[in-house]
Amino acid sequence: MSPHSTGVFVFVVLVAIVHWRAPPGAQARLIQKELLSDSCPPPQLALNGTETVEGDNRITQDYKQVREVKFFGSIGPLGEKRLCKIKCIGGQWVGPLCVNQQGNGRFHPLFRSCKLEYINPHLLVTFRNVSIHSAGWVFPHGAKLHVRCRELGLYKLLGAASTRCQNGAWSTRLPSCVPTTLLTNFTEDAPPTILIRIPSGSASVEPAGELAVFPGSTLHLECLFSRRLGSPDWTWTSPLGQYLTGWAIASEERDWKYRLSIYYSKPQDSGTFTCATPRGITNSISLHVAAIHCEPISVSGMHITVRVEGTRLGHTAIFQCPVGFRINGTANITCQASSKWSAPVPNCEPVRCSSLDTSAVLYEPHLQLEEHNSSYGGRAVFSCAWGYRLMGPPGLECELSGNWSGPLPKCVPIQCPPPVAPIHGHLIQSESAGMDGGRYAVGSLVQFACRGAHVLEGEASIICTETGYWSHPPPFCKPRCPYVGEPDNGSVVPSKFAYEPGDELQVICNPGFESPLEARPKCLPDGKWSVPLPHCTNYSQI
Repeated sequence: MSPHSTGVFVFVVLVAIVHWRAPPGAQARLIQKELLSDSCPPPQLALNGTETVEGDNRITQDYKQVREVKFFGSIGPLGEKRLCKIKCIGGQWVGPLCVNQQGNGRFHPLFRSCKLEYINPHLLVTFRNVSIHSAGWVFPHGAKLHVRCRELGLYKLLGAASTRCQNGAWSTRLPSCVPTTLLTNFTEDAPPTILIRIPSGSASVEPAGELAVFPGSTLHLECLFSRRLGSPDWTWTSPLGQYLTGWAIASEERDWKYRLSIYYSKPQDSGTFTCATPRGITNSISLHVAAIHCEPISVSGMHITVRVEGTRLGHTAIFQCPVGFRINGTANITCQASSKWSAPVPNCEPVRCSSLDTSAVLYEPHLQLEEHNSSYGGRAVFSCAWGYRLMGPPGLECELSGNWSGPLPKCVPIQCPPPVAPIHGHLIQSESAGMDGGRYAVGSLVQFACRGAHVLEGEASIICTETGYWSHPPPFCKPRCPYVGEPDNGSVVPSKFAYEPGDELQVICNPGFESPLEARPKCLPDGKWSVPLPHCTNYSQI
């Protein structure tokens, strides 16, 4: 169940109980009539939170005369199952009423739930041996939360160590954690830090902030205070006699550690141990010495391995998973004074990254998923639609953390730069549907033409390719002199469609004809001939 569950009922089992029996004859018909005239509409049947047509039809047909419906309700953030019921009174369903936690079999109305709006990051909140790590959880009426500072002795708890939900309101507000001398650079107005040292034996910090110790353990409580400001004082509520107190002996500790030592602890050592500064500012540790043992750890899940220190109070069990799996639950658990482990035995679940094969994840419309394996070590390989290219890695790997090795790549359009128009030329046609800022999309076609007495040299048409480059370089416009034809009664050598600058023409006249001019037309750099084409004249006319 989600941690934000509001205690909505999940109808797991419906048991109809009809509390009347039809007497014989007319009296039976009369009673039945009264019941039907005052009957309630069919109760709503849901399976795992989803209404079912089959269930609705069944209730409509079979439950017309039902006066009371019992079911198991899932209540609270941990999904506690309770027997509940609703009753038909005056044509309306009343309830739900649920059996209370004491198990006396009596049904009581459900009171309003309480929501945990905020948790100070220094607080550790537990509910029925389950740690609450974030706000937003909803707890049923009567739920009791235990609260302590995460680092026992490093902070002083200011406020009650527990709170209870009472019909929609908490009995007390959550406490706060006051930093102590070790965190405040040993200022005089801060509570003293108490460090806990256990050279031998075992201990556990309980949900309510109590230090539970197994008998026979040796315990040092070190009150941290600057010796130059005076000496602190240890007091205790233990019924035993005196305890050894004094400044630490080691040179590096004797100016700031005032120690209380408990050797071979006994149940009679249980009590509250308080360190007070010369100004009377205190910090305390509540001690409970008990010979507690927890049940042996039983591991039944696949892949998981455990290393158990022991089963007595303060002993720990450390769980591990092989590569490719991760702990689902708490990896380190401790035997507590309740004779229960601090958390349930976890299991190993395969490491999986978030699925990428949905359109909601692949929000990039042109991004395509070619390969997808969201298990640990799996890869996601991408490509882009035609006309687009990947910006980013073409593939991601699912890492041990359950995250992909990087962000999703993007698809950006492939574009070619604007082609350079040749000197003495221009573009005569362009197809640029994807044109953006003067750039051309893949498939755009550009054609060239030359002006005046210039001729194209190169490809007259080029296309923007998927490489982002044009299929050919832009052509050149070179000057050319046009073919001037042939003179009457003669021919021109050489004979070409066009002439390059520097070419000369020689006129060869037919027999009986002669050109009176010796000049040869020459193709100039501007595409013009230097002189007109000579004519061939008959000898008789010369």
